[in-house]
Amino acid sequence: MSDNEWPRELPAGPGEWSEPPHRPRRALLAAALVLAVLAAAGGLTWQLMSNGAAAPEAEPTAAPIPSATSPSVTPCPDPELSVAAAPEIAPLVAEAAATLNPDNLRCPPVVVRAEEPGTTAVAKDRPDVWIPSSSAWLTVAAGAGQRYTASGRPVAYSPVLIAAPEGISTLYAKDGRTTWTGLIQGATESRFPTITMPDPLRSTVGLLSVHAVHAATARTTKDSGIAQLRAFTLRSRLEEASADPVQLLDRMGKESDATTAVYDIGVFPVTEQQLKAYQKANHQVRLAGFPPVDGRVEADYPFALRKGTDKDLAAELREAISKPAVAAAGFRIEPTAGVLELPGSVTELLTPAQQWAQYKDLAFQVLLLIDSSGSMSEAITDKDGKKGTKASLLRESGVSASELFGDDTTIGMWYFGTNARNGPAHTEVVPYGPITGKVEGRSRREALQAQIGAYKPEASAGTPLYQAVLDGVSAMREQVRKDTATVVVVLTDGADGGTRFAMSNDAFLTKLNETQDPARPVSIIAVGYGPDANMGALTGMAEASGGRAFAARNPADLGSAMAQAFLAAHATQ
Repeated sequence: MSDNEWPRELPAGPGEWSEPPHRPRRALLAAALVLAVLAAAGGLTWQLMSNGAAAPEAEPTAAPIPSATSPSVTPCPDPELSVAAAPEIAPLVAEAAATLNPDNLRCPPVVVRAEEPGTTAVAKDRPDVWIPSSSAWLTVAAGAGQRYTASGRPVAYSPVLIAAPEGISTLYAKDGRTTWTGLIQGATESRFPTITMPDPLRSTVGLLSVHAVHAATARTTKDSGIAQLRAFTLRSRLEEASADPVQLLDRMGKESDATTAVYDIGVFPVTEQQLKAYQKANHQVRLAGFPPVDGRVEADYPFALRKGTDKDLAAELREAISKPAVAAAGFRIEPTAGVLELPGSVTELLTPAQQWAQYKDLAFQVLLLIDSSGSMSEAITDKDGKKGTKASLLRESGVSASELFGDDTTIGMWYFGTNARNGPAHTEVVPYGPITGKVEGRSRREALQAQIGAYKPEASAGTPLYQAVLDGVSAMREQVRKDTATVVVVLTDGADGGTRFAMSNDAFLTKLNETQDPARPVSIIAVGYGPDANMGALTGMAEASGGRAFAARNPADLGSAMAQAFLAAHATQ
């Protein structure tokens, strides 16, 4: 098999190689870098729950320098060439650097330190040569004002695979191949006991995987909003979303029972080089890894130079990193065919990663309030150029949205809109309860999908928006529990009026504010659908409750607005 072919199953890699120990504090610095870049990108925000770790010391691979207090030893001067390399490839680079010190000088001309890319990008001690685990880090660093220029091709490659214990490999792979969209479908069908992912703001594997998931779902539809909804479906199903691949493999290696490993870690992405190293160690729990053919990504290891670097000495180092040594360590020496191109914009690269990392894994309680007034029958054109109505697009986007809710969700759905003079302000169409619970013989999720799929607005119906919101907030206030996000999601294409419940916006806000209870918070997430939606009113009710409002002025943008609303709901505490 050639180096740029995808393996059907992974044999143990040749040569002696093991992963360096994981250093968790460095991950925090990677996140700190992302914060700086997001701020520089303009308008993107991010919060870390805590980040009090001090910067870790670099680990030079040259001989340690004796204490400067010793009268018999003179400290080494700065090396002619300083190098920072990702920990998994640093031993190779150090071996190559040693060949440039044939006299075995105590103070060698080239000093290599093993360092996570996020640490290097924010370090005051900037290396002359940087070999991170992905070219994506060069983009991230450039966004923070630290520019490195790649010299030639990367020195190594390692594609990202989806791995799991061998016993469940047939659940997500067929004929040695798998897909991200298949993983999403399996997650919605609860086919896998557990799905684990690394933090995309801290891990190269996580960052590349999130990019690949979004690229894969974008191929399934021309509607970018629906594609987002499908991508976030996977995020909502993750058992663990901030794991480190090295730690995952270490945990897997300590397991003696495959069943325990399946439920503890399950399915997760990892680089081929990491998986080869795991397999070579002959652990009791065997793993299988397969390429996701609908979104191929790989870690590459660019040889990047800082401005002013001694290019001649850097070229000597580059030449000393031999291809046989790279291959023996489990890396590839040629790029894999068909991998996705990474975004050149730091904002485009980091925004999806930020959204995944910002998502809070809280128990989620939600009441959906859907406008069923007659205006929802108005004709529109969707992103595929297909003629339809607001209602038909709601049905399509709504079914995708229903997949987003995790199994720990408690949910109900009301329609509001009536053409009867004395009709109610709203009608319960799915009773509130656990999404895994039963409603007339089927799961509540299936009941939601069926109701949304059959959604039909009432002809000539008015819009009792304000009364429905007041009643919904009141009902959900009684459901508030500790450590949950309790939310009312409102979707409307118009303004309050045309019913016996009509009231002014001022009167509505007064009533809404009177019901606020800081001890039992209920946030309103509002989506204005179409050009006639009263965004002023929706923004006012959202702000009064600590929620958010989103506008889909073009009805074809409904999917994007629903994706934003979903993320906002899961950023609420």
